Amino acid sequence: MPSQDQPANFAFVGTYTQTRGRSRAEGIYVFRIDPTSGALALAHTTTGIVNPSFLALDPQQRYLYAVNELSEVDGPNGGAVNAYAIDRATGALTFLNRQPAHGSLTCHLEVDHTGKYLLVANYGSGSVVAFPILDDGRLAPASDFVQHVGSSVNPERQEGPHAHSINIDAGNRFALTPDLGMDKVMIYRIDLAAGKLIPNDPPFAAVAPGSGPRHLAYHPNRRLVFVINEIGSTMTSFHWDENRGALEEIQTISTLPAGFTGRSSCADCHVSPSGKFLYGSNRGHDSIVIYAIDEATGRLALVGNESTRGRIPRNFGIDPTGTYLYAENQESDTIVTFRIDQQSGKLTATGQVTEVPAPVCMKFAQLS
Repeated sequence: MPSQDQPANFAFVGTYTQTRGRSRAEGIYVFRIDPTSGALALAHTTTGIVNPSFLALDPQQRYLYAVNELSEVDGPNGGAVNAYAIDRATGALTFLNRQPAHGSLTCHLEVDHTGKYLLVANYGSGSVVAFPILDDGRLAPASDFVQHVGSSVNPERQEGPHAHSINIDAGNRFALTPDLGMDKVMIYRIDLAAGKLIPNDPPFAAVAPGSGPRHLAYHPNRRLVFVINEIGSTMTSFHWDENRGALEEIQTISTLPAGFTGRSSCADCHVSPSGKFLYGSNRGHDSIVIYAIDEATGRLALVGNESTRGRIPRNFGIDPTGTYLYAENQESDTIVTFRIDQQSGKLTATGQVTEVPAPVCMKFAQLS
């Protein structure tokens, strides 16, 4: 990914093309970024892909990978994953190939730091999968598949496993998978020689029953991990032992302001590049929660909540310099740009509002 002293000049936005039986977006949107204002200018739209809700870039930013978040793709049951080559001059995408994801509602994916494997989470069926990446960026058939087994206390949301993301640590040795249905963060060792995901010892860390862990963020100091819990509207901080692959809970704190009584659920979380602040999205309250991070203890202190100026901020992105936060309002079809105060962590709307149908995921690249 671009370093902090190298601003991104392109952003790739994943979307929902079909939600609740109606057409929404056209596919994957490619924007040029104005580093001075944070403004987004549409450069390309990649069509011919259904529900590319989440995206991932390889470490050299030559290839982009996208899910099909569906129950069925190309006939077989389950979602799929797609590979694209990136034109480094224009950001345009060229389709390479697609592989079945061996699970339904494929929702998240990441490329390991060597660029050799794509790791994928299937929400609907609750599984994780590894795919080898060929030299030309195409995806080979899956090299490993792990089916989660379990449930938790919420009969409507946690009747079975629901792997919601897969997140590779800085050392490229472990992959952490929050499973919303099991109230566990599953821990896998990555075998780069064989392309396998091996259950670690310890194999998981639990969160409070009914929390529904969804996404997580590693701290740049490599000693802390933060997990956002969708159902409970909470954030849990953990000590992370990157030698053992072990998580130890430090604190769980609400993502909502005191006194809020409406319906809301969490989605995404990111640590600022400085490591000083943690952000999370609330869908329903329609806000970004802001915490200050105590690096010494791993504890979080609430700074406040900032309205996203739209409905259902499913995910959001922070540019690699830590200057801008982009809130993706799925139901109001906008990406709203905020400037991050480097001292307080607070957000100020810049006035830049970009219309994008059903935006979900945002990935940044320095291409030229």
